[in-house]
Amino acid sequence: MSQGNAIKGPKSYFPSIEKKYGKPISHWLDILEALNSKKHMEMVQLLKEEHGLGHGHANALVAHHRAQSAP
Repeated sequence: MSQGNAIKGPKSYFPSIEKKYGKPISHWLDILEALNSKKHMEMVQLLKEEHGLGHGHANALVAHHRAQSAP
């Protein structure tokens, strides 16, 4: 992959999230969809406490989910 095509932002974490936790990104986004009424950090905390994700991975998933859900 050339420098110009490098994945940036929250998506750059996706390959390591899938490898470390053994679930596709869609799995985590489905969980977050059910939590839409929560604030950003509440969602991050839930992923950390209930699913064992690290802070960076949880934050990246929430940031991506919220960006996709924004009007």
